[in-house]
Formats: sequence, C-alpha cells, structure tokens
Amino acid sequence: MPAPRTALRLLSGALAAAFLAAGCGGGTVVAPEPDTVVGTVPAQPAATTTAAPETVPAAYRNGDPAAGKPLFQGKGCNACHTLKDAGATGTVGPNLDEVHPTLALAVDRLLNGKGQMPPFKGQLTTKQIADVAAYVVQASRQG
Repeated sequence: MPAPRTALRLLSGALAAAFLAAGCGGGTVVAPEPDTVVGTVPAQPAATTTAAPETVPAAYRNGDPAAGKPLFQGKGCNACHTLKDAGATGTVGPNLDEVHPTLALAVDRLLNGKGQMPPFKGQLTTKQIADVAAYVVQASRQG
C-alpha cells in the first residue's frame, strides 16, 4: 500500500485531471438564461433615408407649392438635387423624385441643413421655407 503522502498526491492529481477535463468540454460555452425579463425592448424605427422629426411647426404647414417652385429653382436647389418637375438634375444631394420626403423632413432640412446642404434658416423667410417644402413634397410625388 502506498504511503499516505503518495496516496494524497495521486488523489490530488486525479481530482485535478477530472476538473480540467470537465472544464474543457469541446468549446461550447453555455451562459445562464434569465427566468424573467423585466421591461420592454424599444421598437426599432424602419431604416429610411428620410428620417426627421414627425411634427411640423404650424408656421410651416400651409406652404404654397406654386410659390415654392421658383424659389427652388432660384435659390440653387436644382444645382444639387434632382427633381423632374423643376427640371433639376443635380447629383450632390438626394434625388427628391426617389426619396419622396415628408413635409417634416423637407422643413427640417431647409431649416437645419444636413451634410453638404446648408441651413436656409435666416436666408429664407418662414413663408418661403414653407413654400419650398410644400413644393418639394408635392413635386416629388408627381413623377
């Protein structure tokens, strides 16, 4: 019979080997799953290129599309955007015939700009911004 020390070493070695073998089970890692989930997951908005605030300030809701067309053409919008109704074939900004912006988006971009588009707040009156936005929305849906 082995001496007590030798038996203890053998037992310790066997236990260590057993623990190592149990921990190296082939690469699959199992994580515990919660029994209960508290809270909700916020809904993800649909990915679009026309994301903008959904509310339009009252001052911009009743623009005149007929008055907006010459502004669109005269303020350089046609140099950057494509919009068939305006005879615009620009390629720097979005093709408005394809994007079909909402009124909220058109107003937001005219007021605040984005990317290469400059803001027109301070360059155009509230009425002019409302007119251009109304024109873009109407004209982009005609094509």
